[in-house]
Amino acid sequence: MCKVQGLNSLCGFSQASGSYDEDMVRVANVVMRTSLLVLAGILTFTSAWPGAADGVSEAVIFAVATVLMALWAFVESTAPRRARFGFLLPYVFAFVALTCSVAAALPSGGDLLIPSGIAVAAAGSRSSLVTAWTVLGLAILGTVSAGLVLGEGIGTTVEFPGILLIAYLLGSGRRWHRVQAEQAAALLARSDELHAEQAKVATLNERTRISREIHDVLAHSLGALGLNIQLAQAVLTDQHDEERAVDLLEQAHRMAAEGLAETRRAVHALRGQTPPLPQGLAELSASHQRRHGAPVTLEVTGQPRPLSPDAGLALTRTAQEALVNTAKHAPHQPVGIRLQYSDGDTSLIVTSHLSEDGHDQTEPRLATVNGGFGLTGMRERLLLLDGTLSAGRDGDNWVVVARVPQ
Repeated sequence: MCKVQGLNSLCGFSQASGSYDEDMVRVANVVMRTSLLVLAGILTFTSAWPGAADGVSEAVIFAVATVLMALWAFVESTAPRRARFGFLLPYVFAFVALTCSVAAALPSGGDLLIPSGIAVAAAGSRSSLVTAWTVLGLAILGTVSAGLVLGEGIGTTVEFPGILLIAYLLGSGRRWHRVQAEQAAALLARSDELHAEQAKVATLNERTRISREIHDVLAHSLGALGLNIQLAQAVLTDQHDEERAVDLLEQAHRMAAEGLAETRRAVHALRGQTPPLPQGLAELSASHQRRHGAPVTLEVTGQPRPLSPDAGLALTRTAQEALVNTAKHAPHQPVGIRLQYSDGDTSLIVTSHLSEDGHDQTEPRLATVNGGFGLTGMRERLLLLDGTLSAGRDGDNWVVVARVPQ
């Protein structure tokens, strides 16, 4: 593994995690570039040089370039050395590219264009655009200047710069490929984080929904049960009517059983198994009339349409809360429920009759069981659906209006 990392550093590429195919391509590039460098060394040391001075100069330049590349590979082999000495690499690229491109202009030094091209490709792959263009410019300037001074032909002044430009484009393409891979990995990591956050939010939302549903069911069932027990107590203490008190306690027993049934319905509602809204309101109306002996009328206007489970449940719970409040503050008074389907929204209007001071004078006054927070909870539930809730006195009636958008 260390050898592979060293070869990757020699060719200007870092060892990065990736798929099996990407690793194979990276190794193939390393082998190809290393083979080119070895080939350049063989040609440099075995070519028949026209003069000893030229031969020695080319050999020395190639040896120095090879040593610098070996040091470069050593620095790139570990992260601590990259962090400490990585700032020197652009200078290594520039020196190797310039000296080898100048030497490539010598009569028998064309093979030294290979290490120069490797340095240019490495700069294009590893460095910033400014540094990469600087290294390419120095390499082209070196080979063209040396070729013009030595009187070399078009091969040195045109072909060599073209080869160096191709090397730069290959390195630059490799750099952009690596950048895109890193960006894709970052996006994938960010996507995983977002999915995890969404899962947390969904879990919290579901917990909130379950707690709200449990609260609403218990507030409705226990509130009605408490009212009957409170009424039975008042009948015993104020009117001494034991038979009436027994009847009220029997009603309380039935309410407890119905509360269990309502809890089961709430569980089905949490699973999205809710009946159509008109059917649910009809069941609520019948239950209220049976429990409290108050006449309840249900009217449906407009063209019925299916609502989302949350919207239907919010309107159902609003009707429940309104009926409980009616039983608290206006027992035995008639109640009207109107479900209105319009083009823009669906409305629920619950109207109950009140006496002049808001209470039925024939019955003992009853305290609010849930502290008056029922309608506030309904309003918050509707706000989550972009709906509205209003409640107030209209003449001799108390009117609760809930709306949800279509």
